[in-house]
Order: sequence, then C-alpha cells, then structure tokens
Amino acid sequence: MRFPTENRKRSTARGAKARRKFLQTAAFAAGAAAATLAMPNVSRAQTVSFKFQSSWTPEDIFHEFANDYVTKVNEMTGTGFRLELLPAGAIAAPLQMQDAIIAGALDGGHGVTAYWYGKSKAYALFGTPPAFGWRANQLLAWIRYGGGQELYDELVQKILGLNLVGFLSGPMPTQPLGWFKKPIKSPDDFKNLKYRTSGLSADLNVEMGASVTIMAGSDLVSAIDRGLLDGAEFNNPSSDRALGLPSVSKSYMLQSYHQSCECFEIIFNKTRYDGLPAEVQAILRYAAEAASSDMSWKAWDRYSKDLEAMRNEQGVKTYKTPDSVLKAQLGAWDKVVERLSADPFFKKVVDSQKDWARRVVGFQLEYEVPQELAYSHFFGA
Repeated sequence: MRFPTENRKRSTARGAKARRKFLQTAAFAAGAAAATLAMPNVSRAQTVSFKFQSSWTPEDIFHEFANDYVTKVNEMTGTGFRLELLPAGAIAAPLQMQDAIIAGALDGGHGVTAYWYGKSKAYALFGTPPAFGWRANQLLAWIRYGGGQELYDELVQKILGLNLVGFLSGPMPTQPLGWFKKPIKSPDDFKNLKYRTSGLSADLNVEMGASVTIMAGSDLVSAIDRGLLDGAEFNNPSSDRALGLPSVSKSYMLQSYHQSCECFEIIFNKTRYDGLPAEVQAILRYAAEAASSDMSWKAWDRYSKDLEAMRNEQGVKTYKTPDSVLKAQLGAWDKVVERLSADPFFKKVVDSQKDWARRVVGFQLEYEVPQELAYSHFFGA
C-alpha cells in the first residue's frame, strides 16, 4: 500500500486532500484487521466456497437429500459462504470420498458411515448398528443425548486420527431385505447366496452363509443382470427404483433386521472447518438437524408413493421377509456383536447403545399405543 507523504511544495488544498485519503485508508485497514480477527481465514468481502460431494447419483433421492442440506446452509449463510454440491464421482468415487476430503481434494461430503467400516468395524455402529429394537430417530437421539457424538468424535479424531468433523443426520426407515431372483423363504436360502450389502450387515450375512460383495449402488443393476449377484439391497423404494432395480428383479423382500435403522453422515475436512467463523460452523451443525427432520418427512411421502408405483406400474411383487429369517438374523447379530466386541472400543460403543435402547425402546413399547390395531380398524388388514 502506498501512503501519501507530505510535500511542502504541494498546495495546502492538495495536502488536506491527501491527509483525508490517509485517514480513510487507515480506517479501512483497521476495520479489515478487526474483521480478520473475527473471521479468521475468511474475508467478508468475498464468498468462500466449499466443494461438497454426495455419495449418490443425481437421480437418487439421497442426492436430493444432500441438496436439501446444501440449500439450507446456503440460505442461512447468505453471500459470505457457499456449499457447492457435486454428485458422486465428480471428484471421487463414493467409496473414496472420505479419503478425498481428508486429502483436501474435497472440503466436505454427504454419505454413510457404513462405507468406512474397512477402517474400523466400530465406524459402522454410528450408522448401521445392531438391531436392538430401535428406530433411526432413536439412534439419532443416542447420538445427540446418549453420548454417541462424543464416541464418534473419539473414534474419528483420536483413535483413527482422521482430519474430519462429522455430524449424523437423516433417520432412515427399516431397509428392505432386498431384490432377489425368487422370494427368500427360509434362512437356508442364504447359503452361498451372492449378495450385496454394506457395513456390519456384511458380517451379519456372512454369518447367515451368504457370499457378500460390497459395491456402490450405481453398480447393482449391472451386477445382477450379469449374474454376479443373486440378490442385493440398497436402501429404500425411491432409491431402488431410481437405480433401476425393478428392471432386473421383480421379487422385493420387505422388512429385515440387517439394517433396521440407519442415518447419514455429513463430514468436513477439519482444518477447513476449523478455519471458518464460529457462526458458519454453527450453521453447518444446525442445518444438519434441520435437514434431518425435513428428510424424514419427505421420505414417508416419497417412499410410499414409489413402492405403490413399482407394484402398480412395473410389476414388482412385494413379500414380507419370513419370521424364520428375521429370527435367524437376530441370532447372527448375537454372534457378530460377541466376536467384534473383542475390540474394546467396539464393545464400549455397543454397551452404550444397548443401555440407551433398553431404556428408550422399553419406554416406547410401554408408553405408546400400538399402531397396528388402529390402522386395521380404519383401513383393514
């Protein structure tokens, strides 16, 4: 910056003008310095943009959920900060998104913890835990009020040492058992079944006798069509329909304990996040909670419509998973939890979840009136 210097040969008027310019410049510099202290690494004079990638294709309702979060953040931050949403594969493949965020190729992303369980089996507990009778909103309640967030932070930042900040968001209803060449009738049908799933469900289905493959949802239709898979689950009627699964299978098994509750994970590069002003950090956190509620409401609407459309328009036949399979899944969960609890941290998280589910689900079952009785009364079986 060049400051005006006094020159006795200049006119008095020009000197006064120069002094006024100096004072204005100094005042601006002081204001800028104060703004820098209040907002480290962020200039209020320009928009800071974060590259934020989802783990989902643009057609998937999950990408829409990611966009809903991004929209809420951008509307609340105004012009000073923006999230730029990218679809899966724009910078990194879905299963490599976390590494891209840690490396700084991305600033943040929207996915699920089940995708990272290769780094620690305990990671999946925060998104696809054992079937303790709880629902996804009760899982998120444990995250918020039962010590789950603190355990998540301990795993991600201390045990694994990952340069990440994460928020759990978006309760998912119970996932279907999935799509098969023919209906599953008993636990024996899982013997040597080539099956796609993710997270701890992989361990569960291995216990059931299946040959498990973990792959991104975008690859499922091709894998089933080519005979590489005998069955697969992704998540919900809307996502499954968008992926095109009704084109390669007409047998859709509903209800399962393999992933009876799940939620999304929103993550950011910790260094980039820590460099943001406190008010922007707060918006990123609380927008995850707002998007969580909005997503759950939207899901009830869209999932029910798409299930009806697949049955009425695409010839999909739905079947309730037999109780014998559900009971076998619970028995398999016993073995998985016992085996993986050899890891002290895994056991620490599971014990916390069990204590929460025992109290909260017990309260629900005792306190809330059954839905089935009233539904059958007004609408039939």
